[in-house]
Amino acid sequence: MSGHSKWSTIKRKKGANDAKRGKIFTKLIKEITIAARMGGGDPEGNPRLRSAVVAAKGENMPKENIDRAIKKGTGDLGGAIYEEIMYEGYGPGGVAVLVEAMTDNKNRTVADVRHYFAKSGGNLGEFGCVAWMFDKKGTLSVAKGCVAEDELMDLALEAGAEDVVEEEDSYQIVTAPEAFNDVVEQLEKSGIAFSDAGLSMVPKNSIEVTDEKTAKSLLRLLENLEDHDDVQKVHANFDIADELMEQLS
Repeated sequence: MSGHSKWSTIKRKKGANDAKRGKIFTKLIKEITIAARMGGGDPEGNPRLRSAVVAAKGENMPKENIDRAIKKGTGDLGGAIYEEIMYEGYGPGGVAVLVEAMTDNKNRTVADVRHYFAKSGGNLGEFGCVAWMFDKKGTLSVAKGCVAEDELMDLALEAGAEDVVEEEDSYQIVTAPEAFNDVVEQLEKSGIAFSDAGLSMVPKNSIEVTDEKTAKSLLRLLENLEDHDDVQKVHANFDIADELMEQLS
């Protein structure tokens, strides 16, 4: 299983266990706000906002929260002004890590991110040092049991998806960024529930992590970054065997 999908699976399980709903909502509200600020408040005419709203609905965010975040972005309501920053670096085992952040204090955020990398034995790098190892893709997860694999494959590919990948407890649909909204609309029209929907950075190749100590340090780095209030998303190009993952969990 690739680092992208494996880390997504870990986060879903942790989210269910830790019930970090408030923190998830905060990150989604930031994304909705900045998407509305940059492209306007109409999701139909703003693909990024559409993606953010879909993700928020997938987390059962109340409609009034979504509407309020859009109004903050368009200036109809006051609120903090966030700046988007992408941090790049190498984690334990030479794993490439991309960190998407939104912050109102760049100095605070970069200091915290650098600290997490250093604490794990990795290092924060220069702009562009690892981004070339990833492709931007749309991704959606559909729980097994919601729909037959063949039916999902036909619907997704017909709508423009690139692939449907089977995971342990779900199917992951992968799309080009420009096809993401079409696939979302096709699933909604067909009454198929999905989660973890949005644009993501998917690694072109993965680094296999076989050492338990390295794997533990890497997962701790990713978790610390994910838990930071200014961090929106974390992407990494690792692969850990299921047997080792079982030991770590």
